[in-house]
Amino acid sequence: MTDFVHLHVHSDFSLLDGAADINGLAEKAASLGMKHVAITDHGNMFGVLDFQNACNAKGIHPVIGSEFYMARGSRFDKSGSENGNKYYHLILLAKDEEGYRNMVKLSSLSYTEGFYYKPRIDEELLSKYHKGLICLCACLAGEIPSLILENNIDAAENRARWFRDLFGDENYYLEMQDHGIPAQKKVNLGLVEIARKTGIPLVATNDTHYIEQSDSIAQDILLCISTGKKRSEEKRIRFETDQFYIKSGEEMAALFPEYPEAIANTVRIAERCNAVIPEPGPLLPDFEIPSEFSFEDEDRLYAAIDNEEISAGEKFEKKKSLRVLLFPTRTRSTQPMPRAYSAWRPPGTTA
Repeated sequence: MTDFVHLHVHSDFSLLDGAADINGLAEKAASLGMKHVAITDHGNMFGVLDFQNACNAKGIHPVIGSEFYMARGSRFDKSGSENGNKYYHLILLAKDEEGYRNMVKLSSLSYTEGFYYKPRIDEELLSKYHKGLICLCACLAGEIPSLILENNIDAAENRARWFRDLFGDENYYLEMQDHGIPAQKKVNLGLVEIARKTGIPLVATNDTHYIEQSDSIAQDILLCISTGKKRSEEKRIRFETDQFYIKSGEEMAALFPEYPEAIANTVRIAERCNAVIPEPGPLLPDFEIPSEFSFEDEDRLYAAIDNEEISAGEKFEKKKSLRVLLFPTRTRSTQPMPRAYSAWRPPGTTA
């Protein structure tokens, strides 16, 4: 069995694009004997916690990542149409907790500061929050592949060097893909040339959008819903082949027989990505109790009201009046209610 790790994977949290259920992803990876699998949804991290839990349940190591949209210029440039305001794709994977937190920061800022058709980051943000991350140059929509397709190999090499210098020698990879698309053949040759000149390592991925090959039709329907088109229409966005599924290690190795190192690098990357999403439980505020406040006096008075032979509604009103007498300057909007008062409500009322 060939050791291989899928590092470019879209779940159904890649909204109206990915058709892979998170539990199904983990189950499929386990059935193929894989020890690791990544999640890299488009422009969000919505599914990462569910993904971590699903992988842990199957005994698989989860690699936490995302496929970011990166603006050509500043993230604050929000002019022109979607096509006129081009953005590139970029894969980021978290090596450790610092990397995970930086990824969260990048994802948040892509929405709050960079959103224009898509949530976008830029060079400034990437330079500030790159630590603890491994970067892959992404699919045909990535910057390096796009430049290669434009026959601008020198610019592609210069940009690859920039990313390598930012992330470090062992944290930036040129990403090879082969879904039977002619453009990928050209890009792969360019990536190999850049790798030979710069020493930047290669890594092989499959741009997974669904689990089984037969799921390609369901994913195509999602694209139609996303773009408001019918499947019968000729002029619409569609995937060129049905090869965007979870392939076995043997299938991936057969696609890149001349580049076994690109297959082996998937395992090396996954083994270095040990970020674990913390689950600390409820994070409650630490209120400082005012000096005039006494739990003992309050509890004693409320207990006395509870012992009175009156209706529940009357008890509620008496406690409400007592609270005003004890703490005339406190309001519900700015101060926590006393314990005994806040613990009870009359029937049909809410907090």
